[in-house]
Amino acid sequence: MDLLTREFQTISYISGPILFLEKVRKVSMGEMVSVILSPGDEKRGQVLKITERHAIIQVLEGTSNIDTLRAKVRLGGEVAKIGVSVEMLGRILNGAGEPRDGYPPIIPEKRMEITGFPINPVSRDKPSDFIQTGISSIDGLNTLVRGQKLPIFSGAGLPANEIAAQIVRQASIRQAHDEKGGEGRQFAVVFGAMGITSREAFYFMKGFEETGVMDRTVLFINLADDPTIERLFTPRIALTAAEYLAFELDMDILVVLTDMANYCDALREIGSVREEIPGRRGYPGYMYTDLATIYERAGRIRGKRGSITLLPILTMPDDDITHPIPDLTGYITEGQIVLSRQLWKKDIYPPVDVLPSLSRLMNLGIGGGKTREDHRNLSDQLYSLYAKGRDVRKLSTIVGEEGLNELDKKYMNFVNEFEKRFIGQGEVNRTIEETLSIGWGLLKLMPKSTLTRIRKDFIERYYGTDISNQA
Repeated sequence: MDLLTREFQTISYISGPILFLEKVRKVSMGEMVSVILSPGDEKRGQVLKITERHAIIQVLEGTSNIDTLRAKVRLGGEVAKIGVSVEMLGRILNGAGEPRDGYPPIIPEKRMEITGFPINPVSRDKPSDFIQTGISSIDGLNTLVRGQKLPIFSGAGLPANEIAAQIVRQASIRQAHDEKGGEGRQFAVVFGAMGITSREAFYFMKGFEETGVMDRTVLFINLADDPTIERLFTPRIALTAAEYLAFELDMDILVVLTDMANYCDALREIGSVREEIPGRRGYPGYMYTDLATIYERAGRIRGKRGSITLLPILTMPDDDITHPIPDLTGYITEGQIVLSRQLWKKDIYPPVDVLPSLSRLMNLGIGGGKTREDHRNLSDQLYSLYAKGRDVRKLSTIVGEEGLNELDKKYMNFVNEFEKRFIGQGEVNRTIEETLSIGWGLLKLMPKSTLTRIRKDFIERYYGTDISNQA
């Protein structure tokens, strides 16, 4: 050991991306290190665990060409940090926060630890203000609220990335003082991608540039062929950038993280290398806590004008919503948007299955002055009729449509029209007023006697009027 530089040449062995260093003193958990292969050739690493014999270090760039006899490890003396600046907006960075777009490194205004801290419940302000995504199945029935954590549960091959990109393009904050039909304030966007393909990365970059949102977006991209370890850093680096922009520069930030399933798989891989006792389906037993340290960094803080609204995207293996990744995510976050393979097969976009979808904070962002006073009642009624209609559709597969009575046939017609006109909208950007109008137009397909979840004065005001049935 070199006492001045704190360099060690005591690597005992290597396992996957993990390096075991012996006879180490005065080392800290999370401390960053440099693995020196030769003069001018270094790799970055981080201390994962400290035992009586070893310091266990994860190497970000992989361990394939490390010689255990010649390589040295230099302790950095500080935990992982990233330089943050407003100049990040418009930039494309890798999963470790380094430039991927060919431009010079960002000159930081401040350096912040990427581990961060969940927002203290005492200082946390409750989410408020309606976020208009332009997607009726979200705005009308599962409303997103400023400061909320609302994940998108997808399946392999479903268009979760396309929906996320559409929300990034269209999302705006509608406050009570916004004029009717106004677009409200725009978000700055922090986009963190983990383990995506080059094709997916190109889709996001090209899409954001063509639609003019790139100048208010910062992309952190970890590709599928990038080091697995880097995926554990990417969401934390993205949220650190978001915290700086939101809570120090008073911006409203929309954070999109895709795909959290890739993050959890990386967590499982590292846990296996460390020989940890696995939990459900081989994932670490601490995965709930680990995910919470990411998700709970979103929200609003009392006395701060900025906010972080989080949209994590995760792919459910085998479309199984009880899989540990969506299951634990659902406990931590405030609802979920679930995509349907059946709707996607019917060529309905966006294929949002509204029955298992949920926004627990919806009531904080809707109502008089925010959207419209009939919003809650209309949402409940549409949900009720659609659920009943889905039951009738299942019944028709047994008895046939000839076995249905006239009211059941109206329910069947309602379900088909609801999926076609309300859920299915393509890439059209709808205002909340258009969404509510389409909802009332669909209610006119049903007898008034079936409208049991809506106030009579709303029925008198909206049901009998000539409401446009927009596609």
